[in-house]
Amino acid sequence: MEKYKQILVANGIKPTYHRIKILEYLAQNRTHPTADMIYLELFKTVPTLSKTTVYNTMDVLQKHHLVKTLSITETELRYEFQGHPHQHLLCRVCGEIFDVFWDCQRSQLTGIEGHLIESRSCYLKGICRNCLARMKQNDLAKKE
Repeated sequence: MEKYKQILVANGIKPTYHRIKILEYLAQNRTHPTADMIYLELFKTVPTLSKTTVYNTMDVLQKHHLVKTLSITETELRYEFQGHPHQHLLCRVCGEIFDVFWDCQRSQLTGIEGHLIESRSCYLKGICRNCLARMKQNDLAKKE
């Protein structure tokens, strides 16, 4: 816990117990959870936690660039602890989000049609390798 307290202090954030636990959870669980998922998981061991505290903490962590917000699904925000550069793949079969180490930032954009480009989002959507493997197994079973 001390490690996450130091990260908060170094970024000018008051290190409350709830903030430390939320940051620790995000750093140790790279599952791209929603705020509700974070709440439900942490409430098991931190019964004083509220949903409002989770949402407010996520806003603070995002403003200080400790957490990245993903809008890869069209109905909810997902979060992840800032780490190594990567992209995200949303599986259309199982709905899981996977880290993908592919650089969509390769081409250098300085402007398009006179516009200044300051950032770029790149989400991949398709079928994950686990679902593909299950689909192939089902196809083989049907052939037998």
